Amino acid sequence: MTEPITSLRARNGRHHGSPRFTLDDEHPPPLRFALDGCTWREITHLLANLPMSLVGFTYVVTVLFTGAGLTMTVIGFPLLAAGLLGARQLGKLERLRARALLGVRVEEPTPLPLRKGGGVFQRLWLALKDPVGWRTVLYDFVRLPWGILTFTVTLVSLFVLWPVLPFIARGLTNVDRAMVRWLLSPSDELERRIAELESDRGVVVDTAAADLRRIERDLHDGAQARLVNLAMGLGLAKEKLLEDPDSAAAMVEEAHGEVKLALQELRDLARGIHPAVLTDRGLDAALSAVATRCTVPVRVTVDLDARPAAAIEGIAYFTVSELLQNISKHSGAKSASVDVWRTDERLLMQVWDDGRGGARLDGGTGMAGLADRLDAVDGLFVIDSPVGGPTTITAELPWRDRGDEARRR
Repeated sequence: MTEPITSLRARNGRHHGSPRFTLDDEHPPPLRFALDGCTWREITHLLANLPMSLVGFTYVVTVLFTGAGLTMTVIGFPLLAAGLLGARQLGKLERLRARALLGVRVEEPTPLPLRKGGGVFQRLWLALKDPVGWRTVLYDFVRLPWGILTFTVTLVSLFVLWPVLPFIARGLTNVDRAMVRWLLSPSDELERRIAELESDRGVVVDTAAADLRRIERDLHDGAQARLVNLAMGLGLAKEKLLEDPDSAAAMVEEAHGEVKLALQELRDLARGIHPAVLTDRGLDAALSAVATRCTVPVRVTVDLDARPAAAIEGIAYFTVSELLQNISKHSGAKSASVDVWRTDERLLMQVWDDGRGGARLDGGTGMAGLADRLDAVDGLFVIDSPVGGPTTITAELPWRDRGDEARRR
């Protein structure tokens, strides 16, 4: 049940705090007068600097400067953003070349989270301020004079300064190694997290807007419609009160039934916004109440020594609630279980059922929306659902104490 957090992170593809480059590649092999394989690779790299720098410089000047010049038009900023995304690919090519010829293994930058949600303008802004793209532009821009210099010096040394060529090649490629490490390495962890959080903010905003539309629709189609009918019925009953008391009494009785239905719909709507039992008694009681409404017998186990912050508690509640609704509608299960516990500074939830399995993020059951919501608050969402079952879904949220939340307010 309690799968380690590190394994959950690995299965979700997140690796926080990875090094920019491996320490084993900091220092090339010792220099020798003989031209060994390492020296020949360095010479090859130096001779390839000129064509590669010409390609990079031409790309930067043509695409990015053109985009910057057209920023007064509708195509300027999209062209500039596309140019920065293309610069990322040039940086990837240079990292591959440095790895193959210089032995410098620089970690690949985290891809921009352009598919997580948010509007076109948000994704455009995220690409325009990409630090990896701009550092690659700087790298390609300063490489032209350096490429000309290294190509010329290496070519002349091949015919004139052969005895000291290994030392010349080593000195020049050490500069190349430094440039690759400091200009083509991934962004700092803070920059990467800022990019993720900016994208996640768009998901949160979209989710909040969708919830507001749902509440408005439920009020309009449910309680509001019933209250309108109630007002009309009471108005007719008032008119018939003296002329036909029996009909008026029947209308009042009908209106009384409408009032009860309207109150029930309002209670259901309030429970969908934030149930009172969650506020008053916490996750254990709230999830137990949800489990009683599931069409499958559900065992609920909550092992918490304290209550998390209200926002985290609410997300946990609605995540489990939606998963139990999916079990009722789609699983065909005979039994299910919910386990909630705390590990270090994380709140973990695991929902299991013995149904038919086959649950996927793109299966149309709202799993992708749940994953996006958890990801927006630095959470995780892992599905293990082979065809034929059983299904185990593990969700993880950051733990925040209620005292910290009160102090922030």
